[in-house]
Amino acid sequence: VQLQASGGGLVQAGGSLRLSCAASGRRFSTYSMGWFRQAPGKEREFVTAISWSGGSTYYAGSVKGRFTISRDNAKNTLYLQMNSLKPEDTAVYYCAASPSGSYYRDNEYNYWGQGTQVTVSS
Repeated sequence: VQLQASGGGLVQAGGSLRLSCAASGRRFSTYSMGWFRQAPGKEREFVTAISWSGGSTYYAGSVKGRFTISRDNAKNTLYLQMNSLKPEDTAVYYCAASPSGSYYRDNEYNYWGQGTQVTVSS
């Protein structure tokens, strides 16, 4: 599967952004999907993930209550709604697909999008 992330940009603290991740291929609905992010000088970190059906979601503590992950399997698209953004959310955001049903570890994701930059100004 090929993944294309979009929707990043520059936003003021407290603002919102919605990221999208368009997937090619027929097996999108069979993959668990996740969002990771990497800030300058830091390691890539888990943000959130969703099961293949969308019935289960998982969040890092730093974004819980502010970010919402969702998916539309009919459209082969993954979303990340980000509200109440903070400067520390600034990073390149990557979407990823896992055929194994894993969620938190980036080495369990086989397919990655190219990343989209999110910058939150204070």
